[in-house]
Amino acid sequence: MKGQKISDRYQIIKSIGEGGMANVYLAYDTILDRNVAVKLLRGDLASDEKFVHRFQREALSASSLNHPNIVEVYDVGEDNGSYYIVMEYIEGRHLKDLIKKRGKLTTSEVIDIMLQITDGMSMAHDAYIIHRDIKPQNIMILENGLVKITDFGIAMAMNATQLTQTNSVMGSVHYIPPEQASGKGSSLQSDIYSMGIVMYELLTGKLPFRGDNAVEIALKHLKEPMPNIKEELPTLPQSIANIILKATAKNPKNRYSDAKEMHEDLKTCMSDARAKETKIVFKYPENNFDDTKISKTIKENKKEGGTPIAKQITKSDLKKQNKLLIVLAAIFTSLVVIITSVVVLIPIITNEKEIEVPEVTNMTINEAVKILQEAGFTVSDEQQEQSSGEIEEGRIIKTNPPVGSKRTKSTTITLYVSIGDTKITLENYVGKNYLEVKGALEALGLQVLIDKKAVDNPDAAKDGEIIEQSTKEGEKLSKGDTITLYIPDIVSKYPNFTDGSYTIEEIQKFCEEYGVTLETKEEIREGVEEGTIVAQSKPEGYVIRAGTKLIITIAKSGTGDAGETCTDEQRELGQCE
Repeated sequence: MKGQKISDRYQIIKSIGEGGMANVYLAYDTILDRNVAVKLLRGDLASDEKFVHRFQREALSASSLNHPNIVEVYDVGEDNGSYYIVMEYIEGRHLKDLIKKRGKLTTSEVIDIMLQITDGMSMAHDAYIIHRDIKPQNIMILENGLVKITDFGIAMAMNATQLTQTNSVMGSVHYIPPEQASGKGSSLQSDIYSMGIVMYELLTGKLPFRGDNAVEIALKHLKEPMPNIKEELPTLPQSIANIILKATAKNPKNRYSDAKEMHEDLKTCMSDARAKETKIVFKYPENNFDDTKISKTIKENKKEGGTPIAKQITKSDLKKQNKLLIVLAAIFTSLVVIITSVVVLIPIITNEKEIEVPEVTNMTINEAVKILQEAGFTVSDEQQEQSSGEIEEGRIIKTNPPVGSKRTKSTTITLYVSIGDTKITLENYVGKNYLEVKGALEALGLQVLIDKKAVDNPDAAKDGEIIEQSTKEGEKLSKGDTITLYIPDIVSKYPNFTDGSYTIEEIQKFCEEYGVTLETKEEIREGVEEGTIVAQSKPEGYVIRAGTKLIITIAKSGTGDAGETCTDEQRELGQCE
């Protein structure tokens, strides 16, 4: 309740959310003098001793993660039988709310959001921490576009038995990977699958699999192929569609190995070099899952008096699923036969021999064209440009079809030409003014986010000075990549401009930096040197707010009218002797 203290430290301000596993409150940390978010486990979970122990262990593990895209965990504890987790308080909204309000987002927005999510998850995966419940409801976005992943502690404490908990599963089952749904446990690739589903939803505004209950949806994740996003968004580049296909592969072996690999793929998906990318083909079979464990989970839960979320799956249901698979297999087999006929039989019938695409890597365009044409191939007039740190500018990086593959004569070969290393090498920006650095980096084509961060010694920190950067010195970024610059979270106040240490030019620069409008006026002041700053409308120590006006009064020589008197405004500004 409002005013109540948890562990004699966290004073409840108000309720800010209720969920299947926990209630969330805005609270005030009376020791560290800051607002925090406190999650209190609901009664049914708090009474489960095994869950509580795991929750505490996993939440403490998550507290080691320090990344701008992960909500920081401050504390985990228990107070009078209530188990809680204290986290960084974020003034933003969940991605689910954004989707409900906006529907589908723009492609560039989605790529930016996914780059931030995968960047945060890269740190977790490097520490081999699996989230296990990635969904839009667990991802927050701030007004400045910064994304924060939350609920690590609670999510990691859940397991496959959540399929029997109707109050918590429905929000998660839409993003549940096949191996987790079938009770085979989670891996880093499980988070990848969930991120792929989130990316699909952000782009289309729709969920790929829907149903009347959790089991029906889980079965679709197990059995049904991922909907073709190109049918929803025909103009979407295949490179982006491929990221979703690879992330949501049924077989974890066909997915990205971790979040960092997915992040690297996202960084280049909008580049011109990938504009003509073909649809991805999986190396490993996709249909190696069954639904027996889901049925078993439901049966056992019913025997123990639990609340089943759906009727038990019957043999008839499974037969229907198998019939569908047989029909799909027949169609697939027919397609294979047709393709084989085209690729293999036609060249045999026409007696046209296949020849190997010759090695042209690192050659000039003219050299490569000459060799390929002499071999009997046709070379496309349009070359693809691609950045490379290894191949010199103007030389061939690769061909399509690739070097060494066999093709019939007259096949058209596309050359990929190096434009050199175009990546931007970052410097150490700590200690520099964020506005200057932001402008310089944006001029190079980078997206720059500014975020405030608490400092241990606010008095020693300089307002507007960079204290940290998300990408380290020496690392390279491509155009369109995002870097976050952190400045100290301190309140800025007006100095004393009348002490003789400021010029009008310096005050103008000050106002530009803080978004304040400067207005100057002259007043005749006897005995004061002309040009001296004698008054300011915002006194020393007054909090600076962007968009407001500052009036500076400058002395000028001369004599005022004998009958001149001070106005109320002049008295307020301290302009009267």
